[in-house]
Amino acid sequence: MSVTYIDAIHRAQQELLRERDDVFLYGQDIGAFGGAFKATKGLQEEFPERVLDSPISEDAMAGMAIGAAISGMKPIVEMQFADFGSIAFNQIVNYAGTHFYRTGIPVPMTVRMPCGGTPGSGPFHSQMVETLYGHYPGVVVVTPATVSDAYHLLKQSVELADPVIYCEHKFLYRWLKTEKIDDEGLPLGVARITRPGKHATVVTYSAMVHEAVRAADQMAKEGWEIEVVDLRTVKPLDMDTVIASLARTGRLLALGEGFPWGGVTSEVVSRAIADGFHLLDAPPMRLNAKDSPIPYHPDLWAAHRPTPESIVQKLRELLNF
Repeated sequence: MSVTYIDAIHRAQQELLRERDDVFLYGQDIGAFGGAFKATKGLQEEFPERVLDSPISEDAMAGMAIGAAISGMKPIVEMQFADFGSIAFNQIVNYAGTHFYRTGIPVPMTVRMPCGGTPGSGPFHSQMVETLYGHYPGVVVVTPATVSDAYHLLKQSVELADPVIYCEHKFLYRWLKTEKIDDEGLPLGVARITRPGKHATVVTYSAMVHEAVRAADQMAKEGWEIEVVDLRTVKPLDMDTVIASLARTGRLLALGEGFPWGGVTSEVVSRAIADGFHLLDAPPMRLNAKDSPIPYHPDLWAAHRPTPESIVQKLRELLNF
């Protein structure tokens, strides 16, 4: 029986609740209802005192979780949509992110952020938020792109002493499947070579990993071998793997679903130039979503975010430089 991306998240939470008495789940409608996306379905029946419905206040949710984490617990908070996490932004970055620096007391909380676009979701339920949280010291940001990483990175996140923003992409929830979760996952903070190549490197993360692989498949028909690097986490950012890939290919395309101004793709390009300029055979390029609110209509949404076709077009520009 296959395991989906959302199954992996559910399984990780269930195992954490079984294995650790200091873990509890907190979020809107995560109890009897099982959460907006059923990531906690049935868990309140098994753990009635540790799967708790919250008020409809993201600020209050984050504040309670911070207090519990300071007191020795390891809360997992579910924001119903990542976009709504902005209501708790002050609590997460100004309080949780700085608390260890200020007091020496860690804040080991994990905030699950269902992020990214799906057809018809529009501007308030589709945003990528990794850039916002990655900007602040003290906050770890993970962006799983595979079923196994969805499982292992969530379990690893809970083991950390730092606040973690766990960006789970809604588009992958039930579309992405595997026969079996890997027995062991790569360590948090280490990137993966998803597809080896020698002509150009695409550095990306989250759902864009799969779009990059599709683009690489198209380019292979023309004789180009494109390497795809899955960052897996964007804070910390594994530039060692990126630079090693550039040493093999000499060309870089940084790809992301977030908005184009600033962000992970900008960081990757700037560091690649600073640390690997001597390896580059062409100027690094970036490809992001359009600089506009995310449209509702499925056709407009498809044109808003990078697609295999737009990635192929950008790769051709890069290879023909």
